[in-house]
Amino acid sequence: MTNEQLIKQAKTAMLNAYVPYSHFQVGAALLTESGKVYTGCNIENASYGATICAERTAIAKAISEGEKSFLKLAVVSSSEDLTYPCGICRQVIAEFMPEGTIVFEGKDKIVELSLAQLLPYRFEL
Repeated sequence: MTNEQLIKQAKTAMLNAYVPYSHFQVGAALLTESGKVYTGCNIENASYGATICAERTAIAKAISEGEKSFLKLAVVSSSEDLTYPCGICRQVIAEFMPEGTIVFEGKDKIVELSLAQLLPYRFEL
């Protein structure tokens, strides 16, 4: 699957974002080793700690369906800038996708990073 195809699925997922507080939509699309794609959007809550990011939504959906091997994650947002995962999402990505790549789309550009570039000093047991 191309980066553009994965980004397109992330953009579709972004439209489902529940963001009544920030109005900042994020979408994610996760490509598994089996070839399936799981999508996610951010879901806000008045108690901000209960908010879940698009990246973790996609990962949780995939894991709940029995997938545990991920190749690539695309992340897009309603901003024209590249939108990078928060610290919690970076650590969750590290847990389940240590060798994968993360693809971002901003205005007129696509950037692909390895997890090592995104989180060079991740927590490991």
